[in-house]
Amino acid sequence: MVPEAEFLGDRAIVWNAEDGMRLYADGYFGQPVGIRKPKSPVFDKPLELSLVECTYLLEQERIRVHDPVTDRFLSLEEMMSTGLKRSEDFRDRYLVYKHLRERNYIIKPGLKFGTDFAVYEKGPGLDHAPFLVHVIPQRKGVLPLDIVRAGRLASSVRKKFIIATVKENGEIVYYSFVWFRP
Repeated sequence: MVPEAEFLGDRAIVWNAEDGMRLYADGYFGQPVGIRKPKSPVFDKPLELSLVECTYLLEQERIRVHDPVTDRFLSLEEMMSTGLKRSEDFRDRYLVYKHLRERNYIIKPGLKFGTDFAVYEKGPGLDHAPFLVHVIPQRKGVLPLDIVRAGRLASSVRKKFIIATVKENGEIVYYSFVWFRP
């Protein structure tokens, strides 16, 4: 049976702890409520999913998302529309998230680093995120300040900083920067 999540505006909650544990164990999706840094995929708490994660799992048919306001399950198109209402860059962030997930990376929010995503090769608790990914829509362009920010942040946290841009046709281009000290 496909797990159900309850949609709460900008996130969803998987109330069934067993379903939440399975999603977390199978790709580190979401965050157990009240557990800041889970040491294992075994927990007895609801699982909170971001809007990007929720959309990805819905597209993969790994969850169903119930909207308590309309008392019905949401479609992928409705999830995308909701994301776009919250941020005009949602599509680009989602495409980058999906692209990285399809390459077996574990993606977590990069907010504490001031960027979109922290990207793991194995998973949180198993390794440190070697990459930080910041999504900049191609139509906005990469500014010199973006490059300086990337280099300074990457060197201070010892991670590779990657800027991802999404072309109008959906193609994703990645730029990696290395801070060089002569």
